[in-house]
Amino acid sequence: MATYCVRRYLSLLKGRASLGWQKRKFADSARSDEAPDPTAVVTDLCRGRHFITGEQVEKDSLLAGWHGYGPLGMVLRRNLAEQWWRSMTTSRGQVFGLSTLHQAGSGGRKALKLVDGEALAAILKEKGQSVEQLTAEVERLLRASATLRTELLQGALEQYTHCLSLVNRKLPFGLAEMGVCYQPAAPDSEGTTRGGDVGLAGVVQLPPHRWTVAGLLGAAQAAVVEEGASNFSSSDFQDECGTKGTRLYYSFPWGREPIETLQSLGDRDLLETHQGNRAKLQCRDGRKTVIPHVLSVSGNMDRGLLAYLFDSLQQLKKVDSKQRLHQRKVLKLHPSLAPVKVALDMGRGPTLELRQVCEGLLQELLEEDIAVWPGYLETMQTSLEQLHSKYDEMGVLFTILLSDSTLENGLIQLRNRDTSIKEVMHISHIKNFLIKYILAAENV
Repeated sequence: MATYCVRRYLSLLKGRASLGWQKRKFADSARSDEAPDPTAVVTDLCRGRHFITGEQVEKDSLLAGWHGYGPLGMVLRRNLAEQWWRSMTTSRGQVFGLSTLHQAGSGGRKALKLVDGEALAAILKEKGQSVEQLTAEVERLLRASATLRTELLQGALEQYTHCLSLVNRKLPFGLAEMGVCYQPAAPDSEGTTRGGDVGLAGVVQLPPHRWTVAGLLGAAQAAVVEEGASNFSSSDFQDECGTKGTRLYYSFPWGREPIETLQSLGDRDLLETHQGNRAKLQCRDGRKTVIPHVLSVSGNMDRGLLAYLFDSLQQLKKVDSKQRLHQRKVLKLHPSLAPVKVALDMGRGPTLELRQVCEGLLQELLEEDIAVWPGYLETMQTSLEQLHSKYDEMGVLFTILLSDSTLENGLIQLRNRDTSIKEVMHISHIKNFLIKYILAAENV
């Protein structure tokens, strides 16, 4: 399970010319001290191209979760979630999706309470109360307040017994969920306060006992090395309770941050959740009757999205029509993740007729679920170089340019984001070309 998760995660990074900020150099810098701050470059682009929103988007705000997503960011996040869900559930047997309550019991775990601040302030301001009365009022308020989940694991453990009938009490099977959790605000080692709503994706795998956890962890680490993704790494850990696991990290410009965590929990958490009712928890592993040991895989969806944004941005040399050297920023997102697959624009020619052709092609592509940016609706005149720069920074895979020749012979110009190569194609072939390209990219 963990091996597949890591391999699927890293497979989206294949096929690019270079990976990561640690080895990437900015092409137009003669000295290293002239290179721009990579964090500022990414955040400026993400704000300008509507991936990330917020009054102040920088390292600390990104890590603390004090930012939102613009139109392109929301689509990118949805695409990433769909890829994860497909890899965890629809492409594997015996892994079932769940949706558990945001407000739930703690199940013996540390709980967070959502308390009405005004109600608490009124209790504290009330005069003439003894310590016992004050304590009783605060406890009453806490009992009436909602309990917020801090992780997805507890909900899956609670649903374990309900799902046994689906598999006739036979191992292995898994439970997967995606959702929002609340993490308490607390400063990290660098003094950055982190907390708030966090989008998480989790899988609880209940394997047969012949699966060795050490083997899974080793395979996960081997997958990282095999893919050669230099900015991704993994390492083992053991928490204060003695639980062992491994974490997948991404090396941001400021340092490593955890993206995904695999833990071997044994049967302790399952027994605690169901109050030690062993008979209720037993299932079949071959001919044996056992209580399964739990493997938990948890990924931070928001941190994963940031990793893809940082890892996808490349700055390349570009010489314009006047032989001036510029940096060309390209957000080389994987085709499966790119929010916009095609930008549809038009050059010289009869405006009304070209716009009608664009409208027809737009509808044809949308019917095939190909995301299209209708650039031909833009009224402000810009040069082709400016258009290409804009679409490259948006991560658009292809730019289609219609002109007067399209009206004459049906030919359009197709520009590839990753190579910047332009080729001429008949408009009747473009739909099938894009469908085959996107489908082929799913297997890369």
